[in-house]
Amino acid sequence: MSDPVIIERSAESPAVQIIRFNRPEKKNAFTRDMYRTMTDALNGANGDAGIRVTVFLGTDGSFSAGNDIGDFLAAAQGGGMGHELVDFLYALANAEKPLVSGVDGLAIGIGTTLNLHCDLTIASDRSQFRTPFVDLALVPEAASSLIVPRIMGHQRAFAMLAAGEGFTAEDARQAGLIWKVTAPDEVEIQALAAAANLAAKPPEAMKIARDLLRGPRQEIIARIDEEARHFAARLKTAEARAAFEAFLRR
Repeated sequence: MSDPVIIERSAESPAVQIIRFNRPEKKNAFTRDMYRTMTDALNGANGDAGIRVTVFLGTDGSFSAGNDIGDFLAAAQGGGMGHELVDFLYALANAEKPLVSGVDGLAIGIGTTLNLHCDLTIASDRSQFRTPFVDLALVPEAASSLIVPRIMGHQRAFAMLAAGEGFTAEDARQAGLIWKVTAPDEVEIQALAAAANLAAKPPEAMKIARDLLRGPRQEIIARIDEEARHFAARLKTAEARAAFEAFLRR
């Protein structure tokens, strides 16, 4: 079997690390092992002078369908969620080098919110961004409840995070969630080209500029922790368990 996450370097620009989601049979839904692999890659890049940019890519038609619902159901049934998801969110928030994403197709849940921590996101015109947290009797994560209202305003943030409304790629661009919309066959090409361009710039100046733009990370980490406490509590509720079971019966 192929690895569900492939970590590699760009052939054209070896300073670009690629984190490629590779579980297309499950629309790249993330498992605990996948979070662990991605966290290690992000944390490793911080201390590796040979890596200047990290790029997230999915597969044809699926960036990520979000967290594996089977893992959520196991947690709801008393198995525990584990620390892997929160560790991944910390790694995103604490990434010291630019993050780029190339989104094609489904971007659900964490498949949407991880882009909030990216510096440039290029999406195909067939992409769909949706965060059905409340539909699953859960709450927003990845500090999205803090970041999304800041970039979109309250009403669009509420539509996305609470009402669970889907956003097209153009909706997402106009809302400030993503940078650019392109054709499906151009997503990876343009994402890697953007990453190579960033990797070619003076790294110390890039780090300072990025840190200034992103601001202090403590507030982001604090909101990740606050959301995680609510998220963990919601996983144990009867309505969450019923929502997961209904989803898996579809």
